[in-house]
Amino acid sequence: MSKHIKRLVAPNSWGIQRKISTWVTKPNSGPHAVDRSVPLLVLLRDMLKMCDSAREAKHIIGNRNILVDGRTVTDHKFPVGFMDVISVPKTGDHYRMMMDTHGRFRLTSITGDEAKTKLLRIENKKTLPGGKLQLNLHDGRNMLIEKNIYKTGDVLKVDIEQNKILKHIPLKEGNLALLVGGSHPGELVTVQSFQVKRGSSQNLISFKEGFATVWDHVFVIGAKSPEIKLLEAGAI
Repeated sequence: MSKHIKRLVAPNSWGIQRKISTWVTKPNSGPHAVDRSVPLLVLLRDMLKMCDSAREAKHIIGNRNILVDGRTVTDHKFPVGFMDVISVPKTGDHYRMMMDTHGRFRLTSITGDEAKTKLLRIENKKTLPGGKLQLNLHDGRNMLIEKNIYKTGDVLKVDIEQNKILKHIPLKEGNLALLVGGSHPGELVTVQSFQVKRGSSQNLISFKEGFATVWDHVFVIGAKSPEIKLLEAGAI
């Protein structure tokens, strides 16, 4: 597999300029796929504008100045994806990775208290020896639970410092969701119904707004109100 990627074929979700140079940093293997993440170097240089060059970005990252989900990251190719929390301890700034209505990743500024929590979607579940259940979450992490009370597609609000579940947000009628793919990325919708498909086809979810999409594009974020701060006009 190539270690490089040309700017012209970089995922549209990165939202970078295409013709200022030939190459752009390609993210390493990690918690998010290439088309669902942005390399940390590109995030600092092109989104946050913290530096002017790749060399400066590598210096900032290598000096342990950047935290992702509360952990120091020194790999400039680390993939940062949807809902990840980026912190800069020296400036006291915190950001959450979101998606706009054009399907491009954007950072929204959040407070220190907001940076302590994160929404995580359950991608699948696995039964381990001894009867315990393992939840596999959208950012690559896993959690062990005693009781099978969560379903695939549900979202958990988690304290990322203690790795503790604070709230369960089920994928059900009436709950609010953000779309992270398809023809309506970044839109806030209300779940209306859930249609189970047989075979290998993905289940369909319909919304009160008058359209439907596959469940992989749906990220529940709250019941009557969002559990996180949404994108604003000044998002990065």
